[in-house]
Amino acid sequence: MDSHSILQVLLSSAAATTVMTLCSYAVSAAAREIYKEPILLAYILKQLHLNISSDAKNMLGWVLHYVIGLAFVTAYHLLWSHKILDATILSSIMLGAASGMLGIIGWIVLFKIVHQKPNIDYKGYYAQLFAVHVIFGVTAFLVYRLFL
Repeated sequence: MDSHSILQVLLSSAAATTVMTLCSYAVSAAAREIYKEPILLAYILKQLHLNISSDAKNMLGWVLHYVIGLAFVTAYHLLWSHKILDATILSSIMLGAASGMLGIIGWIVLFKIVHQKPNIDYKGYYAQLFAVHVIFGVTAFLVYRLFL
């Protein structure tokens, strides 16, 4: 990847992950549930009894959240730049939906490996997770196309 593409992916990823996170926080507030991915990641890390401070686990939750977003947008970039998919709003919706399904599977696995699960509405969490990933995909596309 050249420097232009790296910047394109980094900015698209940062914007998409931030917008997605803001949407998750809004849904959390409206539903009075903990649907905040970085907080849930920190919770999982705490349950794994890693030998790092609580603050480090919280920070690591945020870092992991943004790194996962970067991985998704890097995959989108590869699909778009190699012309496997056209960079369109429709493909971004499809990629967001696919990312949402992968996210749901990932969270199901994470929740299964910890002994004490968070007290959340799982169906509600997975529904909002799918929706915010579609928003993630569209946001990634809208920022990505600014560089085309």
